[in-house]
Amino acid sequence: MLLGDVLARFDTPSFAEETVLALGDLNLLARLRTRAEAEGESLGEFARNAVQRFAAQASDEEWVTMIGALARTDDPGSVCLTFALKRAVAPDATGA
Repeated sequence: MLLGDVLARFDTPSFAEETVLALGDLNLLARLRTRAEAEGESLGEFARNAVQRFAAQASDEEWVTMIGALARTDDPGSVCLTFALKRAVAPDATGA
Protein backbone atom coordinates (compact mmCIF):
# COMPACT_ATOMS: atom_id res chain seq x y z
CA MET A 1 0.00 0.00 0.00
CA LEU A 2 1.40 3.37 -1.00
CA LEU A 3 0.03 5.77 1.58
CA GLY A 4 -0.34 8.70 -0.80
CA ASP A 5 -2.36 6.58 -3.24
CA VAL A 6 -4.59 5.33 -0.44
CA LEU A 7 -5.26 8.79 0.97
CA ALA A 8 -6.13 10.09 -2.49
CA ARG A 9 -8.88 7.46 -2.74
CA PHE A 10 -10.35 8.12 0.72
CA ASP A 11 -13.07 10.29 -0.87
CA THR A 12 -14.83 7.02 -1.65
CA PRO A 13 -16.51 5.96 1.62
CA SER A 14 -16.41 2.24 0.86
CA PHE A 15 -12.69 2.40 0.03
CA ALA A 16 -11.90 4.23 3.27
CA GLU A 17 -13.83 1.68 5.30
CA GLU A 18 -12.29 -1.30 3.50
CA THR A 19 -8.81 0.13 3.99
CA VAL A 20 -9.30 0.57 7.72
CA LEU A 21 -10.84 -2.90 7.97
CA ALA A 22 -7.78 -4.33 6.21
CA LEU A 23 -5.68 -3.06 9.11
CA GLY A 24 -7.36 -5.81 11.16
CA ASP A 25 -8.64 -3.73 14.06
CA LEU A 26 -12.44 -3.52 14.28
CA ASN A 27 -12.24 -1.49 17.48
CA LEU A 28 -10.16 1.11 15.64
CA LEU A 29 -12.77 1.34 12.89
CA ALA A 30 -15.54 1.88 15.45
CA ARG A 31 -13.56 4.58 17.26
CA LEU A 32 -12.73 6.28 13.96
CA ARG A 33 -16.38 6.32 12.90
CA THR A 34 -17.36 7.87 16.24
CA ARG A 35 -14.67 10.56 16.08
CA ALA A 36 -15.33 11.33 12.41
CA GLU A 37 -19.03 11.78 13.11
CA ALA A 38 -18.26 14.01 16.09
CA GLU A 39 -16.03 16.16 13.88
CA GLY A 40 -18.65 16.29 11.11
CA GLU A 41 -16.37 14.49 8.68
CA SER A 42 -16.56 11.34 6.64
CA LEU A 43 -14.34 8.45 7.68
CA GLY A 44 -12.04 9.20 4.76
CA GLU A 45 -11.76 12.89 5.59
CA PHE A 46 -11.04 12.14 9.22
CA ALA A 47 -8.41 9.53 8.31
CA ARG A 48 -6.71 11.82 5.81
CA ASN A 49 -6.64 14.64 8.38
CA ALA A 50 -5.30 12.22 11.00
CA VAL A 51 -2.32 11.40 8.80
CA GLN A 52 -1.66 15.11 8.25
CA ARG A 53 -1.89 15.78 11.99
CA PHE A 54 0.50 12.92 12.72
CA ALA A 55 3.03 14.28 10.23
CA ALA A 56 2.79 17.77 11.71
CA GLN A 57 2.41 17.05 15.42
CA ALA A 58 3.83 13.65 16.34
CA SER A 59 6.49 13.68 19.02
CA ASP A 60 10.03 12.48 18.43
CA GLU A 61 9.19 9.38 20.44
CA GLU A 62 6.19 8.61 18.21
CA TRP A 63 8.34 8.99 15.10
CA VAL A 64 11.12 6.77 16.47
CA THR A 65 8.57 4.11 17.44
CA MET A 66 6.98 4.23 13.99
CA ILE A 67 10.34 4.09 12.21
CA GLY A 68 11.23 1.02 14.26
CA ALA A 69 7.98 -0.62 13.17
CA LEU A 70 8.67 0.35 9.55
CA ALA A 71 11.97 -1.51 9.68
CA ARG A 72 10.07 -4.72 10.46
CA THR A 73 7.35 -4.62 7.80
CA ASP A 74 6.77 -5.26 4.14
CA ASP A 75 3.85 -2.79 4.14
CA PRO A 76 5.04 0.60 5.38
CA GLY A 77 1.86 2.37 4.23
CA SER A 78 -0.27 0.26 6.54
CA VAL A 79 2.09 0.87 9.44
CA CYS A 80 2.05 4.64 8.94
CA LEU A 81 -1.72 4.67 8.57
CA THR A 82 -2.20 2.58 11.69
CA PHE A 83 0.05 4.84 13.77
CA ALA A 84 -1.71 7.99 12.58
CA LEU A 85 -5.22 6.59 13.07
CA LYS A 86 -4.53 5.18 16.52
CA ARG A 87 -3.05 8.50 17.59
CA ALA A 88 -6.13 10.33 16.29
CA VAL A 89 -8.50 8.28 18.44
CA ALA A 90 -6.31 7.99 21.52
CA PRO A 91 -8.07 9.12 24.70
CA ASP A 92 -5.81 12.16 24.99
CA ALA A 93 -6.08 13.14 21.30
CA THR A 94 -7.15 16.75 20.92
CA GLY A 95 -8.31 16.42 17.33
CA ALA A 96 -6.57 19.71 16.56
